[in-house]
Amino acid sequence: MTTVLSQKGQIVLPSALRQQLHLKAGDDFEVFAEEDDTITLRRITQPPNRGLVGLLLACPAPFEIPHRDKDDSEPLSL
Repeated sequence: MTTVLSQKGQIVLPSALRQQLHLKAGDDFEVFAEEDDTITLRRITQPPNRGLVGLLLACPAPFEIPHRDKDDSEPLSL
């Protein structure tokens, strides 16, 4: 993928990349300049729930979903 630097110094990330990485307006980035003219752009903010499954699976205590009796009552009419 390629992109162009605008006169205002802005770079547009291609739509496919934004969708793949779930990027949205307002996301924060760090910019690094390497010695060989390489520019690295790294997102600071993380998508919601990133790492949540791993965190829950790392719980030190066994986890069980308690049994729940079926509720056969009718919903309230308003």
